[in-house]
Amino acid sequence: MKKEREDLVYGRHPVLEALASGRPVDKVFLQQGTRGEFEKELRNLCKDMDVPFTIIPQAKLQRMVRGNHQGVIAQLAAAAYQKTEDLLPLLYEQGEIPLLLLLDGVTDVRNLGAIARSAEVCGAHGIIIPQKNSAGLTPDAVKSSAGALLRLPVCREKSLVNTIELLQMSGVKVIASDLQAEKFLHELELTEPLCIVMGAEGDGISQGVARAADVTFKIPQAGTLNSFNVSVAAGILLFEAMKARMSG
Repeated sequence: MKKEREDLVYGRHPVLEALASGRPVDKVFLQQGTRGEFEKELRNLCKDMDVPFTIIPQAKLQRMVRGNHQGVIAQLAAAAYQKTEDLLPLLYEQGEIPLLLLLDGVTDVRNLGAIARSAEVCGAHGIIIPQKNSAGLTPDAVKSSAGALLRLPVCREKSLVNTIELLQMSGVKVIASDLQAEKFLHELELTEPLCIVMGAEGDGISQGVARAADVTFKIPQAGTLNSFNVSVAAGILLFEAMKARMSG
């Protein structure tokens, strides 16, 4: 018999209660064709709580849980998401030189977990992800991170471009990894307040994010394969930043 997932809350009242109580919710799934007061209340609560809201067919909901879901399921997050605008002042107040990661379209939870593990080991102060098209704080991601995602602030933002502008206004230089870039990683200054942008494998970073960044760069490579796995690339970048800061 299929074991019920502990990170799923289902049924109209339980889902509304989870949102209203402030429990960390990763995303909400609503059955296609749902209308009326419940649908409006759910949409408004999700908007107020900055929780992604997805319409899916009934068959997909049925596959997620065995019980009577009443057309709605909430996936709980393993920890509460934070906001970049709250994290940055805190870092400066603590005398830290910010080192952040911004992940644009990294949807594989194992990659997110591996990146978080490297980030924690190398002394990064937080990870920024978009509300949509991204892996989140799920149990699988936390497991892949060896618990690092419970130790690092994870900020979830509606607009990565707006977030980059906030970082820049706060004195943080935003550098984006891009295979088409002319500059190499070793040519960059990594000891200043920094946010490293990583894109999805295959697609890379989005055009808007690339334009908003202060500079794009690439990691040198001697082989013929197209690029590093995103989590391996993140580990290289974070190690270089840590090394520069330790020797600076």
